[in-house]
Amino acid sequence: MHEFIIAIIQGIVEGVTEFLPVSSTGHLILSGELLGFTGEKADTFEIIIQLGAILAVAVIYWRRILGLLGLMKIQSEDGSTKERPKLNLLHIILACLPAMILGFILHSFIKTYLFSPYTVLAGLVLGGLFMLLGQKKQTPVRAESIDQLSYRQALTIGLFQCLSLWPGFSRSGATIAGGLLSGAGYKAATNFSFLVAIPMMIAASGYELLKSYQTLTAADAGFFIVGFLVAFVVALLAVITFLKLLERLKLAPFAYYRFALAAIFFIYLLAY
Repeated sequence: MHEFIIAIIQGIVEGVTEFLPVSSTGHLILSGELLGFTGEKADTFEIIIQLGAILAVAVIYWRRILGLLGLMKIQSEDGSTKERPKLNLLHIILACLPAMILGFILHSFIKTYLFSPYTVLAGLVLGGLFMLLGQKKQTPVRAESIDQLSYRQALTIGLFQCLSLWPGFSRSGATIAGGLLSGAGYKAATNFSFLVAIPMMIAASGYELLKSYQTLTAADAGFFIVGFLVAFVVALLAVITFLKLLERLKLAPFAYYRFALAAIFFIYLLAY
């Protein structure tokens, strides 16, 4: 029963934080420390529940995904059918390649030196500062919707996404703030961030799963399934809610939350 409670808690943490600009990796590391749930099994469990969160986004954007793959005709975000949406697979590829290449090169270094509570706290603060910078220095909007994004903007967002290789920095925070700095509006930056998350997370999770699948056992099936389902349902609700909240709240409240969380856990680590 204790394991299932951990599965539910970590599934909720993953679902709530994966697509909010607060760093799911950072939260899972910190919550894992609090729960005493660390090691190879915990690492594999995190991969499984991330797949649940990916599925949630795929469900929300299924029409757009099929359109990108040429399997379905889709309307532009304004509902127009006169022109095909301009967003295509090249936009996604340009946004994904920089972080994928750099992540592959630095994988061992990141796993060895950056996955610790203190480096996560540093990532939370640095990521929060970058989000405030993106909001304050937002360039004139040239793309209100994802169908107006240029290839250059997609590549620029992809370069900013490399910052999220530091655990705690936040992939969505880096891409949304990077989108604002590249001339994308909040709606375009957020939707593009979520779409790009699908191939990025599948690639990262798939790579990690291939390296750690030996830790999967039949005895743990129920534990992993519970975490997967909880992460899926919570992520589904979180993404829908966040898309509505961001238009009103912007990025600043999430940045301040990160600062507060970093301060609280820093005190906790010093005390214990």
